Amino acid sequence: MSVFDNLVGQEHVVEIIQKAVASTRSGEETQEMTHAWVFTGPPGSGRSSAAVAFAQALICPSDGCGTCNQCKSAANGAHPDVEIIRTEGLSIKIDEVRELLARVAWAPSMGGWRVVVMEDADRLTESAANALLKAIEEPGSRTVWLLCAPTLHDLLPTIRSRCRHLQLVTPSTAAVAHVLQARDGISPQMADFAARVSQGHIGRARYLANNEAVRNTRTTIMKLPLTLKGISSAFAAAQTLIDLATEQANQASEERNEKEVNDLSLAYGKGATGRAMATGGSKAIKELEKEQKTRSTRMVRDGLDAALLDIATFYRDVMMVQAGSSDALINKELENEISTFAANTKPHTTINKINAIMAARTNLGHNAAPLLTVEALMCVLAR
Repeated sequence: MSVFDNLVGQEHVVEIIQKAVASTRSGEETQEMTHAWVFTGPPGSGRSSAAVAFAQALICPSDGCGTCNQCKSAANGAHPDVEIIRTEGLSIKIDEVRELLARVAWAPSMGGWRVVVMEDADRLTESAANALLKAIEEPGSRTVWLLCAPTLHDLLPTIRSRCRHLQLVTPSTAAVAHVLQARDGISPQMADFAARVSQGHIGRARYLANNEAVRNTRTTIMKLPLTLKGISSAFAAAQTLIDLATEQANQASEERNEKEVNDLSLAYGKGATGRAMATGGSKAIKELEKEQKTRSTRMVRDGLDAALLDIATFYRDVMMVQAGSSDALINKELENEISTFAANTKPHTTINKINAIMAARTNLGHNAAPLLTVEALMCVLAR
């Protein structure tokens, strides 16, 4: 067993990481290891998993066995020498980076390395990125920075120029299906469906395969293009998307939010003596509720982004049929509907609609109003 077993289809990256870890054990100065790395790749490729596996291998006595206490504690964020930065907000602000820099300035407490994994380095604000740049320019002798982002262009040029770049690729449908069957015990038919429609996103494939409600929601989303007959249907489809994304976000956050508030209230002494919370408790809860609201906003946007990607696969399949290739459809379950749609539209129209979806995703990423953005998109798709 190894921490690298979860990196499906990333053999080239695993080889580089293992050589880097091996070079740190030899004690010799080599070019295999450096103090800053950036992992890029499409959603679901496993860039964060690769970075965490690298961190585990560095602090593990057995180079990443996956079973020792060091490996397990590093993976769940409990190891004192491994910082895993995950943001649930829309951005990583400079105050968060300053707090992080203060912590990682300490020498390693257990192993030979202090490792920082930043899963959403593309969400750094400009001031936060500049603060991080200074730390990477003047690294501690035993500190390793592992940054993750969708592409190199999502990072400041000055940061990426000081990092070694590892590019991950989207795993094949067959590789993802095999993992779902072998590791999760999912049936071959369901594994094939989940791997195909998730487009190589292993986490999403597993989520789809194990959750009937999510599959039903996706079915609803995939049929929306078939309902677009005019302006009124476009507005109705937009509202449906917003409602689905909001409902999913609420379901995911309600129970978690309540538990977080209760835990924080107890920490400030609520109910312990029959008196009110200690000084500062109310302010802390207001700050928590503010963070929860930001997290919910991001979850809605992430849900919308995933829905738009699903809809894009519909038009992608339409384009494949129009090009005379119907044997590589992502949405095989809708083959008849897709063929009929393809026969009644022009190829250049299909391409324009795919471009409109991608532009809407970009606008949502720039914090455009979700409802207005989706309404405008659906009006374009209804033409």
